[in-house]
Amino acid sequence: MREPMVVAAGESELVGDRWAGGGPVAVLLHAGVADRRSFYEVAEALAGPLTVVAYDRRGYGGSAPSPDSFSHVDDLLAVLDVVGDGPVWLVGSSMGGGLALDAALVAPDRVAGLVLLAPAVSGAPEPASDPVLDQLENRKASAIASGDLAVINEAEISLWLDGPAGPEGRVAGERRRLALEMNAVVLAYDVLEDTGASGVDAWGRLDEVLVPVTVGCGDLDVSFLVARSLELARRLPRGRHQVLEGMAHLPYLEDPLGVARLISDAVTGR
Repeated sequence: MREPMVVAAGESELVGDRWAGGGPVAVLLHAGVADRRSFYEVAEALAGPLTVVAYDRRGYGGSAPSPDSFSHVDDLLAVLDVVGDGPVWLVGSSMGGGLALDAALVAPDRVAGLVLLAPAVSGAPEPASDPVLDQLENRKASAIASGDLAVINEAEISLWLDGPAGPEGRVAGERRRLALEMNAVVLAYDVLEDTGASGVDAWGRLDEVLVPVTVGCGDLDVSFLVARSLELARRLPRGRHQVLEGMAHLPYLEDPLGVARLISDAVTGR
């Protein structure tokens, strides 16, 4: 059963949920176009064998933008102080994956393992120009000029949920509605993407990440993320790569049970 939780972090509060279980703790870290609700179906599938936690970072979902300077890594450690006595598993999607990697370097004793889904990586080189991303930025620039957040929202969800090669609306129904609803909150908060950055250069320190890491990426995702996820898994000392066939950047909204199995297999060492 999902239990609401609130964690104090500086002058702010982090809103989250906890699913109690008898096994290891897994903390689910959402993408930059989403919030904790994106992981609800995954969490419900994992709860029981695992204790599962999902929370909204500052400026996402129910956690308001911060009035003070902060670090997302410090916030995550504050959450771990509340939910886990020992090392926990971190499951991070996109920007949440970058946070998980940074935390594994800042506080390695707090992390048992990682599952990263098309993660951001602090310190990674900027990708080469991509026509799909360039087109998105052009659509966004035009929409920003007219103040039309709904157009920006549709453009971003088309790219990240449907994938650059998929037709717009490839993922439909309730999950698309949820994706648009979550990203609308992000856009309304209008927090700069690098706010709360840890300053860690994870790309240059991957050899220090000694815990087991599963790196998953949908084969319909943006091409540079597909390539970087494979390279990341190869460079990590205990990295393993998993292709998520037929999915784009937010696979837990397409196949939550499949993503839950991926996490469960990583935690149990299968």
